[in-house]
Amino acid sequence: MSPLVLQEIRRYPVKAMGGESLESVELDVRGLAGDRAYAVVDGDGRLASGKHSRRFRRRDQVFEFASRSAAGGVRVSGRGHDWPVPSAELDGFLSEAMGDDVRVLPETSTPYFDAGAVSLVGTASLAWCREHLDVDADRRRIRPNLVVETDEAFVEESWTGQVAVGAARLRPVQRIERCRMIDIAQEGLPGDGRWLKALTLDREMSLGVYLDVVRPGRIAVGDQVDPATGTG
Repeated sequence: MSPLVLQEIRRYPVKAMGGESLESVELDVRGLAGDRAYAVVDGDGRLASGKHSRRFRRRDQVFEFASRSAAGGVRVSGRGHDWPVPSAELDGFLSEAMGDDVRVLPETSTPYFDAGAVSLVGTASLAWCREHLDVDADRRRIRPNLVVETDEAFVEESWTGQVAVGAARLRPVQRIERCRMIDIAQEGLPGDGRWLKALTLDREMSLGVYLDVVRPGRIAVGDQVDPATGTG
C-alpha cells in the first residue's frame, strides 16, 4: 500500500459558512487553530445551520457567505460585500438576510463543533462515492478539515489507534453521520438532492471520520499520515 499523504487542509472560521484551504496549521486540543471559532447565533442561543434541533436553527442563507483568516482576524464575504469579524455592519446584514436578529459571536463555554475535534476523509472514499453513488463527490460538500490521499475506499473507518499527521497525533472517535447539509448549494457548488439519499441507502448516511487531538502540533500539506502509531 502506498504511503498516505495529507492532500488538503480546510478550515471554517465561522461555523456553517464557506471555508478556506491552508498549506499548514497548528493543531491544539480543540482542533485546527481558528476552526469554527465563530458562529451565527440568534436570540435563543441557537446556531445557524442547515439542520434544525435544540442546538441549531435551520438558516440556509448562512451558506451564501464565506469566512477566511486575514491580517488582524477573520473576515466574512458574501452577496458582494466583505466585513471584518466582529462587525455591527455584518450582524445587521446577516439579520436582514435571515429575517431574524442574529450576531456572529465567538465560541465561549459551549463548543461550536458537532462532535470530534477534527474531521477527515480519504480521497478513495470520495472516488467510490462518485463511481457508485453517481454524485459529484466534491469534498467541499462534507466540509472536512483534512483530506488524505488514500488508495482504499473507507480505510479511514478502520483506524483504531493513534494517527500521526506531521507533529500531531490524533485518535479516531466515530464515523460522521451526514444530514441534508450535504445537498445544499454551498462554496460555489449547486444544490444536489442525490447525496444524502444515496448515502442513506449504501453507507448508513456516513462518510468520513471524526478524530480528537492526542498530541498538539503543526501539520502541513504533504505530510505523511500514519494510522499505525499506537493504540493509546
